[in-house]
Amino acid sequence: MGSNGNQKDHGLVLSEFASYRKIADALSTYEDSRYVIFGVPFDYTSSFRRGSSRGPQEVRRAYDNLESYDVFYDVDFTKTAMCDIGDLYVTEDPDDTVDSVEQVVSIIRSDGKIPIMIGGEHSITGGSIRNYRDHGMIIIDAHSDFRYEYMGHKNNHACATRRSLEVLGEGKIFSFGTRSTSIEEFQDPDYKKVNFLRSETIHRDGIQEVYRSVESKLPDKMYFSIDMDGIDPAFAPGVGTPEPYGLKDTDVRYLIRKVSKKTYGFDVLEFTPDFDNGNTAMLAAKLIQDFVGSRESKIKF
Repeated sequence: MGSNGNQKDHGLVLSEFASYRKIADALSTYEDSRYVIFGVPFDYTSSFRRGSSRGPQEVRRAYDNLESYDVFYDVDFTKTAMCDIGDLYVTEDPDDTVDSVEQVVSIIRSDGKIPIMIGGEHSITGGSIRNYRDHGMIIIDAHSDFRYEYMGHKNNHACATRRSLEVLGEGKIFSFGTRSTSIEEFQDPDYKKVNFLRSETIHRDGIQEVYRSVESKLPDKMYFSIDMDGIDPAFAPGVGTPEPYGLKDTDVRYLIRKVSKKTYGFDVLEFTPDFDNGNTAMLAAKLIQDFVGSRESKIKF
């Protein structure tokens, strides 16, 4: 419940932050929802290919093609109590945007609901994670994102993991698919405080074995953040900073299924429509379904 004891009021409060356009299957009202979807169309600090600000609407468009029932999960998504409050209004100020994300996620969390954020660039995760100080975190990302600041901004997409470490502390972040790290990041004394699980290791040993090697270290409550460039460009070409030799789409699905039931915040980010052939938007939409579906399913993964 909200601080005034009436969560219905928060539907109106959140509408002041966001335009309203629903994702398919998000048929619930805010007060009746368990999952609250929102977009953050922000890409001001993107450093290579911009355009992820248009990601949320294209992911919604792709979602229209997905069936509302998944036979594997035995889940009807129209009955999963999803709500979509639309896209947040953002400026070009990364600090203001990150603060707005923090505030919106705080409201959603205070009402006992699970936020699903569609980006937008990875900097926005820094606002969301401030509400999960007692959680662990799984990140899917090609890059370390461990710069202290980049291009004059601490809230830059290249600093997302560093900002998350400052909130969560040592040993609680597990970044899968890493294959691009600057020498400055690698030599940072705090770099080893994050569990970077390289894509080469995952290709060699398999996602199941790599996950098993860290499973016992995962906290009981998790946040899950997907930078779409963590997935190989063969599966997800429409990203801002593509990097070869990435994860398979099914690797990411495997991880989602393993931790979804103890995950209380989820984001899918860094999808850039101008460079897509349709695959990336569809995969991003399906990953949202995989999160909700595996979390709602009676299957033990």
